[in-house]
Amino acid sequence: MDELKTEFWASALIRRAGIAGAFAGVVRKGDADAGAVMVKVASLDGKARLYAPARNGAGERIWLDLSAGPLGNFEPDVDAHIRKRAENDPDLWVVEIEDKLGRHFLQEPVDGGAGG
Repeated sequence: MDELKTEFWASALIRRAGIAGAFAGVVRKGDADAGAVMVKVASLDGKARLYAPARNGAGERIWLDLSAGPLGNFEPDVDAHIRKRAENDPDLWVVEIEDKLGRHFLQEPVDGGAGG
């Protein structure tokens, strides 16, 4: 997170989700200042989407919907991907949002067609 410390950014996302009536929490805490964040959105029907930060061609921050590709949206597969990524990145944060509507509450653009 360029401008904000990771811990602060994650807290803001959790608050946005809560205000909208969804449940959200940190399920894995990494480096408080500069850890990367993955956002899992569980729709409570055995499916989930996974979002990871990236940069577009202009250098602007976007989110990639990893579930739109080969990973798919089967929740156990999403969880396995997160575990594998966490093994290689001790600073990784994971914020999980539980929302029947599948909303991610991210403010930056999402590449991959997921709704917000």
